[in-house]
Amino acid sequence: MQGASAIAAAPGQAPVVFRAACPDCRARFELAAGALRLAIGASRRTTFYSFTCPECGAAVRKPAGERIVELLTGGGVRTLRLHSTV
Repeated sequence: MQGASAIAAAPGQAPVVFRAACPDCRARFELAAGALRLAIGASRRTTFYSFTCPECGAAVRKPAGERIVELLTGGGVRTLRLHSTV
């Protein structure tokens, strides 16, 4: 996924889906919010989203900037907030 892009539906219609691509097999597909996970850490390096490629089964993990975090959380993706142990 170069950048996450959401397709929002009007209330009562199909749920939000996200376009994604696998870096391993290069397949392009759409994923429901339930197929993605978002981890928000203390820095850009520890903030990422992940999913399993439905084509090849690869575990994919990609960095998530502010805009992607907004899209994913707004689309109902489950979010895990990572806490530092300093």
